[in-house]
Amino acid sequence: MIIHCTQKLAAKLPEVSAVALPDASPMGSWHATLYTIDHRKCVLFCHDETRYVLFQSGLRAPEFKELGLLHRKVFITTLAAQGVTEASLRRVELALGPTHFDRATDRSVLASMTIVRADLDARLMEVANVMELDPVAVSYSLSHRPATVKGKWLWPDKAMLEKVGLLQGL
Repeated sequence: MIIHCTQKLAAKLPEVSAVALPDASPMGSWHATLYTIDHRKCVLFCHDETRYVLFQSGLRAPEFKELGLLHRKVFITTLAAQGVTEASLRRVELALGPTHFDRATDRSVLASMTIVRADLDARLMEVANVMELDPVAVSYSLSHRPATVKGKWLWPDKAMLEKVGLLQGL
């Protein structure tokens, strides 16, 4: 699995390729960016194809070294919250493969992430501190909304479930 990082996030990670890496994962690649919200480091992940979103807040310096594992944990937990079976979750974990980071970002995905950030800011008005937000609930909520991918409308959560369903044939 490849995670394409913004410059701000890449500066926090130990090994980030400056050139685009080929993605061999059947689950596809992701984008990630770093935000500071309430003086806390937060990372927003967005799946390139489906615009499925994951949110993680309150990261500390040592946790950036394990960002791939944190992504995997939030992703699997969010899929489980959507009702994905245990067998399918195991297939997803295997399909993800090892995590690699590069700085080859796509403007279309970054634009989608900007829209998601506005939705996240609206949610932040409901709580006193970003640490009160449950990453799985926020991820599920941010993925259950219509989004566009190069002019085509889709629901990220449904598109990701379809992608997970395709793994059964592998």
